Amino acid sequence: MKLCNILVDGACHLAVETARGVVDMTAAGCPLTMDEVIAGADRAALAALAADESLPVVAEPVWANVVDTVGKLVCVGLNYVEHARKTNHPIPEYPVLFSKFANALVPAGASVALPAWETTYDYEAELVIVIGKAAWGVSEAEALEHVFGYTCGNDLSCRDSQSRSGQWLIGKTMPGFGPCGPVIVTADEFDIAKPHTIRSYVNGERRQDSLTDDMIFDCAKIVSYASHYIALEPGDLIFTGTPSGVALEKKDEPGRWLKPGDVVDIEIGEIGTLRNTMA
Repeated sequence: MKLCNILVDGACHLAVETARGVVDMTAAGCPLTMDEVIAGADRAALAALAADESLPVVAEPVWANVVDTVGKLVCVGLNYVEHARKTNHPIPEYPVLFSKFANALVPAGASVALPAWETTYDYEAELVIVIGKAAWGVSEAEALEHVFGYTCGNDLSCRDSQSRSGQWLIGKTMPGFGPCGPVIVTADEFDIAKPHTIRSYVNGERRQDSLTDDMIFDCAKIVSYASHYIALEPGDLIFTGTPSGVALEKKDEPGRWLKPGDVVDIEIGEIGTLRNTMA
């Protein structure tokens, strides 16, 4: 299933994206929330209800955050071979982990403010793991059993501030710097072993175009490694790194950095497109 949260008269409703369009599950009588579904609530009744073709579709959904309760936002840096090479970094021996604060998470359609005191704003298309079961010290063999699904993410970055210290936090966690969505594809319908296209566009111009099999560390390795240092819980999000094509790699070319008014699309095959406007 492709699950999402939408806003209806200011309230968050659970919804499902079907072949017909987005169906409001809350309005149709489903008592479940996204958090409950992620944490393991029985999805059979939800799937049956979503299949009812008599239910109306939402003409213009207003997206809400992909999770109701924002937990941990864990990120992986330098996780694509070509991106590491083109930014003159050695291939990491272990996943490079950092984090964003909760208010970095915003939904598809949200405007993201680019504060005037910085200029080197960058886009980063990323596959995002949604944790579905608590994971602490899990092996690679069992790691994917703890994954609920996957969504699109944009690890927005301010490169100058990112490079000012040995850790990257201040360049990564400004408010709104972690857009995700619009939908979560459940793990049973997303073959993580298959290469998936991952692209970004700025004002319609394609900037990144790669496949997820260029990852240095796959999702099982990431979840396992992270779980040995971070107690992962249902609803936690893991940004798995970005492929080559970010503005940093061509920083000397004019017009590469993001500016107010730019529209950024993140597109991942079999998930969908995350769109946000810089403000």
